[in-house]
Amino acid sequence: MSREIVEAMRALAREKNIPEERLIAALEDALLSAYKKQPDAAKYARVELDTENGEYRVIELLVPEMLEAGLIVETIDEQSYEDPETGEWIEPTEIEIPAEKLAEHTDEIPERDVTPDDFGRIAAQTAKQVILQRIREAERDMMYDEFADRVGEMVTGIVQQSDNRYTLLQLRDRVEALLPRSEQVFGERYDHNQRLKAVIKEVSQSAKGPSIIVSRRDPEVIRALFELEVPEIADGLVEITGVAREPGYRSKIAVVSHASGVDPVGACVGPRGSRVRMVVSELKGEKIDIIPFNDEPGRFIAKALSPAQVREVFIDDELRQATVIVPDEDLTKAIGREGQNVRLAARLTGWRIDIKKASDALAQAAAPSGDVGDEGEEEPIGDGRCSAIMTSGRRCPNAALPGSIFCGLPMHQALVRFGAVEVALLEDLPEDELDALADPDKSQEDVQDIVTRAEEAYAERVAAEGPIVPVDDDGTPAEPVELENEAPDDLVDDGNIGEQIDEDTESAVLDADEDGPTAPEGDEAETGAEDVPST
Repeated sequence: MSREIVEAMRALAREKNIPEERLIAALEDALLSAYKKQPDAAKYARVELDTENGEYRVIELLVPEMLEAGLIVETIDEQSYEDPETGEWIEPTEIEIPAEKLAEHTDEIPERDVTPDDFGRIAAQTAKQVILQRIREAERDMMYDEFADRVGEMVTGIVQQSDNRYTLLQLRDRVEALLPRSEQVFGERYDHNQRLKAVIKEVSQSAKGPSIIVSRRDPEVIRALFELEVPEIADGLVEITGVAREPGYRSKIAVVSHASGVDPVGACVGPRGSRVRMVVSELKGEKIDIIPFNDEPGRFIAKALSPAQVREVFIDDELRQATVIVPDEDLTKAIGREGQNVRLAARLTGWRIDIKKASDALAQAAAPSGDVGDEGEEEPIGDGRCSAIMTSGRRCPNAALPGSIFCGLPMHQALVRFGAVEVALLEDLPEDELDALADPDKSQEDVQDIVTRAEEAYAERVAAEGPIVPVDDDGTPAEPVELENEAPDDLVDDGNIGEQIDEDTESAVLDADEDGPTAPEGDEAETGAEDVPST
């Protein structure tokens, strides 16, 4: 063999980006295969190639009989296997001691040079086939190593063909990926030569090379698209803490900022909604709600249920369950179409959410139906504290009565029939009218005039003195929730901007049930992300 062949192998290694040592080893194996095609070839042999001058030598291994017998037994034991169908133990029919085992006993095996003068045409053809096969194997292994570490990463491909089983994407020259039917979004259409983004779901080895499976349904698609469109996420200033998605319909993402002065929601929305609009366009119109993450479960749940407004959230840390009270008119928005909104909120927050109407909560307080304790007494509803809001703006510190959300004060019990929690509504009523409101035997018709007069008196006071400002337990005014990002003017008219959630809300409702509650019959109001344009 001439030195030119070795140089050609090195040039081929540089061209194919294959390690040079791997091609040299392939050339040695090819020469050994060619040698074994010769008549009277040695049973055990190896080829040594001098990479400087291109000379090679064939070395015969004179394995002693006792050593050969022992190595054959070891090889049979290692290559035997149990048939999973019949349970029979199957031994290999053609036994060949691996070169690695022979190399372990080099000191015990004599050697001699048996280099032939000429391989001949058939032997040369065999060497050529072995070299080409090793080159293809090296390319496949390199391709597998390249994509095996990129699982979860976004890739862009061109649609080559599509049928009812899968869609074939060409990622680059001689690299293709499969988009199975199970990983496609219902309703999306993939046309020939269409450029498509997807995330790598799985990479595995196969006889024809690495098998790359990509997905358009995986929640990581949302995360990867925002990383491409939002520089703050790519730089680590803003982090997507969670993604809940129903592919093709709606997604909710929770974002948090790790840098002062950076609004996470505004960064994801972009100027006039440009960034989120690009993501929505790539997802063929799938709506996206961007929720600011909060360490307090109640506030986070309330945000996740946007665009519905939340009045109260009761948290059960042990069961990881939240009960959310919403206004009657917002029940449909809180649940969403076929339970979609509350289902996504439950997945995003990781809490089980139970939604109740405000009227049902008050009715439950009026007709106690709390759980019965170990001693036969009813347990308090909610967190066990009176829900009445004092005229000072603070919440009543008294414990709620069993089966009620209010304490035993007559004025607070009167709020049950009034359907509210603000004590200021009843402050101007005489004592006899308060007793009438607190009396469960009084019908709604008997107390309607009292309720009307109280509402009119309260409205006059608010007009003259202003509304009651809620305060925290330490006496400081409770800070109202500000919109993290103002809605662009060109999107407000579309009805896609979520409504602001009341900051007084302490918690929200989760329903981890996969099916989720069913929305009431009737036309559902348009839902959208809080503070975020939903396209």
